[in-house]
Amino acid sequence: MRRANLALVLGTIASGPRSRAEVAAGTGLTRAAVSSLAEQLIAAGLVVEEGPAAPSGKVGRPGTALGLNPAGPGGLGAEIGVRHLGACVVDLRGEVRGWRRREVSNHGREPAAVMADLAHLLHEAVAESGLRPAALTLAVPGLVGGSGGMLQRAANLGWQDVPLAAALRPALRTAGGGLADLPIEADNEANLGGLAERWLGEGPEDFLYVSAEAGVGAAIVVGGRLLRGAGGFAGEFGHVPVHPDGPRCACGAHGCLEQYAGEAAVLRAAGLTGARGDWVALLADRAGVGDPAARAALAGAGTALGTAAAGAVNLLDPAEVVLGGGYARLAPWLLPAMRAELAARVTVRPWSEERLTVSRLGRRGPLLGAAVRVVRAVVADPGPVG
Repeated sequence: MRRANLALVLGTIASGPRSRAEVAAGTGLTRAAVSSLAEQLIAAGLVVEEGPAAPSGKVGRPGTALGLNPAGPGGLGAEIGVRHLGACVVDLRGEVRGWRRREVSNHGREPAAVMADLAHLLHEAVAESGLRPAALTLAVPGLVGGSGGMLQRAANLGWQDVPLAAALRPALRTAGGGLADLPIEADNEANLGGLAERWLGEGPEDFLYVSAEAGVGAAIVVGGRLLRGAGGFAGEFGHVPVHPDGPRCACGAHGCLEQYAGEAAVLRAAGLTGARGDWVALLADRAGVGDPAARAALAGAGTALGTAAAGAVNLLDPAEVVLGGGYARLAPWLLPAMRAELAARVTVRPWSEERLTVSRLGRRGPLLGAAVRVVRAVVADPGPVG
């Protein structure tokens, strides 16, 4: 009961600075109980006194506002992309305190080599932040399931059956800094990007988040929570068929969305097969100066995305479809074709263009989601405080 009440008080404070009296009113606990619990949270470094609370209109001396401690435990996030690595530390308020990103081609590299590079980035981000991480969440472009963060398949990395936590710990131990002892979890990058959209992007409770880096992924958020499916693999949007007789996909099927709106497909359509570096930046630059091939390729990708999204909207009736990841930067050239397909194909209720939106988090979403998930877990269960 005490642990549950600690979480109740901390969660109330997390929504914004509150006096002890306001916390008591909001939780239904007595003022004496709130004062005792608050003192324990302060002693544990989770809460600080911020000064006089905002005037409540009541007669008498204002109370002292309690807020989350910006110097308390941090959330550590990591990301393994096909063309990059990332590390991020946020404080209990969700503010970024350390950020590192390194461009590197990870396709076909051995996991141990990738983990060694990632461990150094994580160490640098933690050192920059000055915070003590409570745990680490790893975002990856593949199917994650089972215990120990098992990466069952990541076709764009060329990895299969990689126990991510077990693979990362030796590299963290070598890098030093005590990070090897942290709890480590992993999740699909699109899932974490979708959660970040909900937590940080002020997204609605029900939406479809669609993103792209090398492949195409999605997150389905229902009632503010991620819909994972029976096996935890919901959101494989890139393998929704848009043309059943289309090209064969790496997954073995034909006509998958990824064959029309993924990195390789769009570069090929734009006449940029074999281009190196950041494909999103390259296409955005070309389309921005009016390159007809780049614009036509993105319009074709938008048509395929709109076709697939329309099926999802008819099935799920989300409040919004949100473009994130690399698609956020390419949105000016994707949106017209997507809007046309959605308007023509959505039948569950009249479609409004305002329901197709662009993430303000962009390509930062998955890494931010990974780090913020850690601090949200701390707030939800502060553990054996005191």
